[in-house]
Amino acid sequence: MEETIPATEAAQIPKQRGESLLDTAVRYAEERHWDVFPGTWLEADDGVQRCSCGDIRCDAPGAHPARGDWATQATGSATVARRMWHKQPSASILLPTGRTFDALSVPETAGFLALARMERMELTLGPVTLTPDRRMQFFVLPGAAVKVPELVRKLGWSVSSLDLAALGEGAWVAAPPTRFGSRGAVQWVRRPTPANRWLPDAEELLSPLAYACGRDR
Repeated sequence: MEETIPATEAAQIPKQRGESLLDTAVRYAEERHWDVFPGTWLEADDGVQRCSCGDIRCDAPGAHPARGDWATQATGSATVARRMWHKQPSASILLPTGRTFDALSVPETAGFLALARMERMELTLGPVTLTPDRRMQFFVLPGAAVKVPELVRKLGWSVSSLDLAALGEGAWVAAPPTRFGSRGAVQWVRRPTPANRWLPDAEELLSPLAYACGRDR
C-alpha cells in the first residue's frame, strides 16, 4: 500500500524534478491518456510574479484557463500538446474534468483525515493532488459530479453543509507542477502509477470524505 503523507508533513510531499512543463504535459497525455490544455503563466513584474491574465488581484495567478474556449482546446494528443507548450513553455498544465476523470475536492485537513481512513478500509484510490490553496482533489471515474449530491443526501448530510465539491464536465483541475504565483506548486499526494490507472467510483470514497468534511466544519 502506498504511504500516505500526514497533514503535518504536507510541505514535504516529493516534487517533480527535472521535467519541463512541456515534457510533463506530454507525459500526461501519452501515458495517462488525459486531455490537457495550457493555461495562464507567471510573468515577472518588478521582481513580483504576476499572472499573464493581467489582473493584479488574480485568485489563481498562473494557474487558470487563458481563454474562454479552453474546453475545445484541450487535447489527448501528445503531439498537439507538445506543439501548444512549444508556443508558451511557461503555461500551466490544466486538465479538464468530466472526460477521463472527475475530481472530488475537499479542504486539505479533511482530505488527509479521509485518506488515513481510506487506507484503514483498504480502498483502492486514484491519483490525489494538493493545491497551494490547501485543497485536495481525488480523481474518480467520470460522472461523479452528477450523482454526488444525491449520494451525500443518502449519507445523511445536506450538500450545502459540507465543503465538498465534485468537479465534472465544464470544470478543470491544475496538475503538478503548475504554480499558483508565490504560493507554491500543485503536488501529488498520490502520484499517477500503473497501479492506480483504474479509477475508483465516487461512491466508494464518498463516505470517508463526507465524514472528514463533517468533522472539519
